[in-house]
Amino acid sequence: MKRNLKMDRDSLHRGFSGRRYEEIDVLRAAAIVLMVLFHLVYDLNTFAGMNIDYQAPLWFFIGKTSALLFIFLSGLSSGFSRSPVRRGIKVLFFGMVITVVTYLFLKDEYVRFGILHFLGVSMILSPVFSRMSSRMLWGLIGVFALLGFWFQGQVLATSLFLPFGLMYDGFGSIDYYPLFPYLAVTLLGILAYRHFYAQRAKSLFPFRLNFELTRWLGRNSLGIYLIHQPIILIVIFIVKHLGEKVS
Repeated sequence: MKRNLKMDRDSLHRGFSGRRYEEIDVLRAAAIVLMVLFHLVYDLNTFAGMNIDYQAPLWFFIGKTSALLFIFLSGLSSGFSRSPVRRGIKVLFFGMVITVVTYLFLKDEYVRFGILHFLGVSMILSPVFSRMSSRMLWGLIGVFALLGFWFQGQVLATSLFLPFGLMYDGFGSIDYYPLFPYLAVTLLGILAYRHFYAQRAKSLFPFRLNFELTRWLGRNSLGIYLIHQPIILIVIFIVKHLGEKVS
């Protein structure tokens, strides 16, 4: 009897951790599409010389929404992951690769602490946050948000505190997501997991969101993030080169 009970618990655990919740895949797919769209506009302006203002309110909203969705979903997904620290180290490694590549090509605007750096560190920290009470997490959300907004007005003489949101005079980067205030969004994702998914074995919605495209985008979000920029830039280079030949 004890053995059967243990097997039932193991099966339940596998069901919770192994199931893909369709609404999460849909949100992750939406984040991917918005991110690619924003980067396409940015690249067309920066590298193709097209007159598109990627800092206009619409494009700013699209880019920021994409990043916030990724951060929120990272916190939410930490509840399903059996090895968030290992995943975090992997994502942080890819973030450092982007740092090296952008330094070689962009110099002063290279990525010091971008979205992948942030996601990697937040994944590594997620087991610590997951052990805290919900009341403590709500308190930290307020503290992290206030620190982030306060740090925006501070300027230091060193770059050592960039990961925390403290910038130095003349700092610039094409991608910057410091721990404060954005860890607050991660904690919201962890709380969402506790409230909506910790004891749930099926999707929130009674209707199906079972689309092959959204499932594929959701499962391959990191890979798409890593390859979409090189693909866009290669296409821009080819089109510009062919245009110069024709003219």
